[in-house]
Amino acid sequence: QVQLVESGGGLVQPGGSLRLSCAASGSIFSIYTMGWYRQAPGKQRELVGIITRGGSTKYGDYVKGRFTISRDNAKNTVYLQMNSLNSEDTAVYHCNANRVLESGYVEAYWGQGTQVTVSS
Repeated sequence: QVQLVESGGGLVQPGGSLRLSCAASGSIFSIYTMGWYRQAPGKQRELVGIITRGGSTKYGDYVKGRFTISRDNAKNTVYLQMNSLNSEDTAVYHCNANRVLESGYVEAYWGQGTQVTVSS
């Protein structure tokens, strides 16, 4: 079992920045691929970015170099640095931890989410 707790959300003006954090506990953090997903009202949850155990990253197309995901295995924490925010980035941001077991089963965990609101 992995417990994930997000923090760092809030209200920010267009063009501003936020850094989200996700603290993990309960298992060996370094073995999981970590990711951030977001869900805006009335929309499906979508990928923001993921970072693998080895540090490789992948982002949603709309990120366009504005966001950076990183991890600190010593602190069991994954971060999402968000710059140049706009109103379309308003959503609840969720942290995810997952790994594929030898059986093919995907072990996945989600945090409760943190609200990001971009508004003037």
